Amino acid sequence: MALLTAGVLTLADWAKRLDPEGNTANIVELLSQSNEILTDMVWKEGNLPTGERITQRTGLPSVGFRTLNNGITPSKSTTAQIDEACAMLEAYSEVDKDLAELNGNTNEFRLSEAQAFIEAMNQQMATTLIYGNSGATPEQFDGIATRYNLTTGATGQNIISAGAVSGSDGMSIYLVVWGPQTVYGIFPKGSKAGIIHENLGLVTVENANGIGGARMRAYRDHWQWKVGLAVKDWRYLVRICNIDTSALIADPTGATINLLALMLKAIHRIPMMGMGRPVFYANRTLKEMLDIQAMNKSNLHLQVGEEEGRPKVMFRGIPIRNIDALTMTEATVS
Repeated sequence: MALLTAGVLTLADWAKRLDPEGNTANIVELLSQSNEILTDMVWKEGNLPTGERITQRTGLPSVGFRTLNNGITPSKSTTAQIDEACAMLEAYSEVDKDLAELNGNTNEFRLSEAQAFIEAMNQQMATTLIYGNSGATPEQFDGIATRYNLTTGATGQNIISAGAVSGSDGMSIYLVVWGPQTVYGIFPKGSKAGIIHENLGLVTVENANGIGGARMRAYRDHWQWKVGLAVKDWRYLVRICNIDTSALIADPTGATINLLALMLKAIHRIPMMGMGRPVFYANRTLKEMLDIQAMNKSNLHLQVGEEEGRPKVMFRGIPIRNIDALTMTEATVS
């Protein structure tokens, strides 16, 4: 997996560099197979112990023409700073010693249990990337849907509505341009990227199974993922929302909801595609509808190709990835 730019790596890149024992690298492979957004995201070590402080330009200096013997008033630009916070996703695994040793291969048994924890953390991470809300749940970081949830304000310019939604069966498509100056994942300064695994070995579990005074010998593992999302330039993320699920399924041809026209609009919201790696994200239902539209041979913008031996749908050369965390029960964005 190639580096996007110096100092901004994929999760697999960080794992290979920061864990010489190889344990984290193996874990990252499992995560990458489970959720495509983790393959695309670029990661950067934050400049704060708690995350990343971003300086944004909010105003340009005033300039003007002058005539001879007349001066120009000095001016300056204005900036503002925002702090993107990291969250801590954690879990403990405790496996009864005798149960783990039943088949004679304790490590293999523990690995099978560990994979379930890894998948759970993977799914929670994907859900938080989209729907995380630090206002409602302070221990989380804000996800994409939370940041792009109002058509008013600055980010409202990058929210494209597909129309009206009957009830709460809306879906969204996201266009993200991953890059060091646009959108990227962060981890705290001085820490490691990706899941950190600690093998705590054989311990005595107090009050086993919730019974006061009961003790049990068990193998214990600790999992931790310090992670956040930094949107350095909001112009490089676009949300296509209010896609009516039932209407689209009833007519996937595009006559009712023209997904391709909406995706074209999203592309034209991005100032410069060359600032990073652009990717569309949709759930399985939306990708199915797009595949159906790709069968139309007159459609030259939606192509079906192959990437690493797997089918890949692209629109205007931009890959369309799957995120199972994207729900089909979103409320109307207004």
